[in-house]
Amino acid sequence: MDKTVGIIGLGIMGGAIARNLAERGWTVIGFDLDEGKRAEAAAARVTLASSAADVARRAPILFTSLPSPKAVVAVAQEIAASGAPSRIVCEFSTLALADKMKFKEILEAAGHTPLDCPLSGTGAQAAVRDLIVYASGDTAAIKACVPAFEDFSKQNADLGAYGNGSKLKFIANHLVAIHNVASAEAMVLAKKAGLDAEQVVALVGPGAGGSRMFQVRGPMMASNVYEPATMRCSTWQKDMQVIGDFAKDLDCPTPLFTLTEPIYKKTLEMGLGDLDTAAVCVVLEAEAGLRK
Repeated sequence: MDKTVGIIGLGIMGGAIARNLAERGWTVIGFDLDEGKRAEAAAARVTLASSAADVARRAPILFTSLPSPKAVVAVAQEIAASGAPSRIVCEFSTLALADKMKFKEILEAAGHTPLDCPLSGTGAQAAVRDLIVYASGDTAAIKACVPAFEDFSKQNADLGAYGNGSKLKFIANHLVAIHNVASAEAMVLAKKAGLDAEQVVALVGPGAGGSRMFQVRGPMMASNVYEPATMRCSTWQKDMQVIGDFAKDLDCPTPLFTLTEPIYKKTLEMGLGDLDTAAVCVVLEAEAGLRK
């Protein structure tokens, strides 16, 4: 088996995946526009490419982890124009279905096999291989990617038709949005009651009232430390919009999700955009009079 994989986008998620694969004996060919991200990847034994097209020419399987629809389309166009032979291209980003379909259209026209493979988990979880891959698209192509998936995640699944991966990711992120705010609300209530925040994390998390978000972000809320961000508040706004539009298109009510939206927006108004989304706790602390 050829254990060579290309990764385009070496940010919080892509960088962690690249490091984990390199540690597991993969030859990882990586590219990112950011010089700092490239340097971090090189230090983790990732072989740097000169461009996305260069990655496509050097690796049979490509992973893209990108910050915006514009970046995803641009990379798809660059891969399509690269002259590389047929490649499997897994798109890991959380995007609207229309953007994923555009990605598919561009690559298929150039003879490549695109897969829609969003990831469930934060950047911190990615660092310790605690991700789930929601793979969708061509079954044979997904099967070819499974050895790599298994070396950077804890679970992966073939969800069938291209686009089903994104649909499941929207459901997962819908719950993340609610659980994160619920965790912050509970933590602020505990602080107002004079409880020890560290004890709240230690004792509530494993109990019936705990959630994965409480366990992942509760410690950040307890210590009031929201850096380094595993998901920036500014980036999360894109995901919130995508989920909201998805539910609206299906004419499906999401009352709890809708209630969280102004709280996330408030993080940006308060200048917290670069902090982890756990910083919704800061918003609620301010409203509770715990912050000036």
